[in-house]
Amino acid sequence: MSKLKTLDDLDVNAKRVLLRVDLNVPLDGEKVRDATRIDRVLPTIKELLDKNAAIIVLSHMGRPKGAVVPEMSLQPVVAVLAEKIGRPVKFIKTDWCNSNATRAAQQMQPGDVLVLENTRFSAGEESNDPAFIKQLQDLGEVYVDDAFSTAHRAHASTEGIAHLLPAAAGRAMERELDALDKALGSPQHPLVAVIGGAKISSKLDLIGNLCSKVDVLVIGGAMANTFLAAQGFSVGKSLCEYDLLGVARSILKTAEEKNTRVILPTDVVVAEDFKAHAKSRVCPVTDVRDDEMILDIGTDSLKHLEGIFADAKTVVWNGPFGAFEIPPFDHGTNVAAGMVAKLTKSGRLSSIAGGGDTVAALKNASVSDDFTFISTAGGAFLEWLEGKELPGVKVLQKNC
Repeated sequence: MSKLKTLDDLDVNAKRVLLRVDLNVPLDGEKVRDATRIDRVLPTIKELLDKNAAIIVLSHMGRPKGAVVPEMSLQPVVAVLAEKIGRPVKFIKTDWCNSNATRAAQQMQPGDVLVLENTRFSAGEESNDPAFIKQLQDLGEVYVDDAFSTAHRAHASTEGIAHLLPAAAGRAMERELDALDKALGSPQHPLVAVIGGAKISSKLDLIGNLCSKVDVLVIGGAMANTFLAAQGFSVGKSLCEYDLLGVARSILKTAEEKNTRVILPTDVVVAEDFKAHAKSRVCPVTDVRDDEMILDIGTDSLKHLEGIFADAKTVVWNGPFGAFEIPPFDHGTNVAAGMVAKLTKSGRLSSIAGGGDTVAALKNASVSDDFTFISTAGGAFLEWLEGKELPGVKVLQKNC
């Protein structure tokens, strides 16, 4: 990874710091249901306060598309943030069309913390509009980005403003990029990638990039059905992208040319109904009936995975093995995740996970605290794994 500007490179003493974070947390009405994303940015906030900065917090919430949508206000997170940092946090309910934010920012003293309203209430945010960027520039003196989850967006508060102010990555962003570099940039081998989920079509770029980087590619979830069908196996009424069988065969051929082992299930859990505690059975992939659907991996497949993980030094994980939302079809994901967690805790491998349903699946498996790193980013995590350049990261690397 190219050198990245961090808090170590930035003078924030007695300065107003524009801090871009991701406070797009799940809410029950006006109550924060999960504060994980708030917790991730606390080290940066506390360090900035220790360095005598005044902090102006920028974030989005949901997708209001430039309109003021009251239920997407950031106001509910203010009390939680204040409690966690142990000091008052002021909230400015601006519609971004007035000067309330500018006046409040200019009156700040070192140690003050100010949260501004949802940046996406301004149409200029997502369009990276120069006028909105100038409005943000007038608020602060330096810029810190601690929102890796938005780094794949060239928005005003994630990319545009970093061209106009001294800019650096916060500690959460820095830690995320370090973890991803260890996963794909300079990993220890053997490197195993677990790719699950529903569709090949949504992960073509990801699989294509991984084929040239990993030693073993483990494919699970419903997308494995498409690969099985491409090899001539019947998958019954399972979710399957029959129009991509040729693509699946091409991926397998490319992997072979790159000397990448592709691991598919050898046995599966099948059921006639997709519902919790549906009657199910374990069978070889050669024995799926027309009225059955594949909903998880089987016992033999798990035993095979145990050996693969035991030989690995690095595991990158994205996506579940089965329908983890409903029992008993969460079993394969839970057991496999437990294997990786145990090996991680014993120091035998590094494990990096993230994207989509992955965080929920690993939380369901009760292993979230045992992986080396779990990214709270979705799209940014995937685009990084796909080998794409992230605008919010690139701008922090300039002039390094």
